[in-house]
Amino acid sequence: MSFGKMPIANGFLDSTDFEREYFYELKPMFCENCLTFQISEQPDPEKMFHHNYAFFSRTSNRMVNHFKSYADWVTEQFLANVDPFVVEIGSNDGSMLENFSRKKIRHLGIEPSSNVAEEARKHGVNTLCSFFNLTTAKKIVSEHGHADALIAANVMCHIPDLHGVAQGVDHLLSPMGVLVFEEPYLGDMIKNTAYDQIYDEHVYIFSARSVINIFSKHGFELIDVKPQSTHGGSMRYILARKGKRAISPSIEKQLHYEDKNNLHIKSTYDLFKKKCELSRKNLVSILQQQKKDGRRVVGYAATSKSTTVLNYCGIGPDLINFISDTTPIKQGKYSPGVHIPVLPYEELKNGYPDTLLLFAWNHKTEIMENEASFIEKGGEWIIYVPDVTLIRK
Repeated sequence: MSFGKMPIANGFLDSTDFEREYFYELKPMFCENCLTFQISEQPDPEKMFHHNYAFFSRTSNRMVNHFKSYADWVTEQFLANVDPFVVEIGSNDGSMLENFSRKKIRHLGIEPSSNVAEEARKHGVNTLCSFFNLTTAKKIVSEHGHADALIAANVMCHIPDLHGVAQGVDHLLSPMGVLVFEEPYLGDMIKNTAYDQIYDEHVYIFSARSVINIFSKHGFELIDVKPQSTHGGSMRYILARKGKRAISPSIEKQLHYEDKNNLHIKSTYDLFKKKCELSRKNLVSILQQQKKDGRRVVGYAATSKSTTVLNYCGIGPDLINFISDTTPIKQGKYSPGVHIPVLPYEELKNGYPDTLLLFAWNHKTEIMENEASFIEKGGEWIIYVPDVTLIRK
């Protein structure tokens, strides 16, 4: 399947940059050997993770709270020994590691984007600005020793060279150390036709079977899985060296679920393609009707996911006036590819439109509660996951 030419998902830009904007072809694939859903071409990492990276975890209270519970769980489960050491891959602005820092637990964040790495340091989080690989792992061990837990959230799916990561993990972890990471879950993406999970940073969308197939080659086994509600349906994977820790019954249960739902069969992805095309047709149709009816439509949250939706569907400023977002680095810029203006949240509050198109659908509950007055005043929401729906009072 091809979603066509696609810009960098977080590449919000000035009008002077339009002519130089970078595009690549977004083509998802399914590997019948390792059972991994992946994209065939990813832009150079430096084009996505750099000094002007546009995503900060702290902008979502829900994610900050989630990371606190994640950190507390890791501490309780795996950091009982004296003077534990935890490392996070892709630590962003330190929202996760700050919880360890407050408990005086030795920690280190590995973050390739210098602007968010600097933000983490402002919050007292020790951060190394680098990509994670075997070379980085050797540097960490030489300076800090082996880690008891190597953790990540919405990061492992960004890394094309997972075998290189696994080599780094093997070098960095202590004999009883664990690798814990959570990512958008393939089963939920397929079930909800959440095709906007597919963009440049998401090289992979994992299932339990694909995680087993990848990491077993490096001496690790999946010992537990824990479903998460974040990002529209995620899975937390816990791995340890083979034979070092007991395997939870949840593994067999999850593998049974994946087999029952045919996540290992090619025809599942042929059907997914057809559902994506139908979703595109229905979304464009409802926006065109809004325009025909003279209704003013504004996008809510300039997410990475929105880049896939807008460009795949061919939705531009003719159908959406602007996108409202709370992230300062995105405000005053234009959305990648289709160039819809991104304006501060205050612009939205100063005068509600007729309709809001929700791009941050994975935060639907939190957003709907915050914007309850919008519906009360006669506003409408357009939601496109799992189905294209118009919500009104």
